[in-house]
Amino acid sequence: MLTEDQKDALQEIANIGMGQAGEVIARVLNEFVTLSIPRILILPPSLIAPALQRMVNSELVSAVRQAFHGSFRGEALVLFGAQRCTDLADLMGYEEDIDHATEVEILLDISNILVGACLGGIAKQVMGFSAPSLMADRVPIKEMMKANDASWQHALLVEVNFQLEQRSFACHLVILMSEHELKTFAGDIDRFLEAL
Repeated sequence: MLTEDQKDALQEIANIGMGQAGEVIARVLNEFVTLSIPRILILPPSLIAPALQRMVNSELVSAVRQAFHGSFRGEALVLFGAQRCTDLADLMGYEEDIDHATEVEILLDISNILVGACLGGIAKQVMGFSAPSLMADRVPIKEMMKANDASWQHALLVEVNFQLEQRSFACHLVILMSEHELKTFAGDIDRFLEAL
């Protein structure tokens, strides 16, 4: 699906995009953000849920999905463990206990910032974005990612973990693309490599 050179280039491109996303979140929240090195996997649908479970390491997750489109299409998922956004409410200026609707609004806002900054850094205006939507609200990952619902044989999974250094908040940004979209994206990666 992707050559080793293409995977290395994608990891470098993702690293730049994730760095931009981390910088934006740090600026918005006035907190230092730590990032993992992007991990690139190509998996069949049946292995995506177990990979996400290992990544999040939480029984229940909440997930925000945001589709992107342009020369290639896919979905970005931002996964939140059980902690969700308790510490974020304080950082975003909420002084009282927040209700469920406010918590969902915070998840959507943070996800929109992360996805926009990250994919904007990756794609540099070659794609558009849908509005973020809550995909799952405190459900097991295997319920969220049902393998038999997928219409593709393999998907690219790009994963980065975001954490605030001084708070308990953490989330995981995952970019998913089908093998068909991956072929188009591989052409974009080749053009990136040729320009070096």
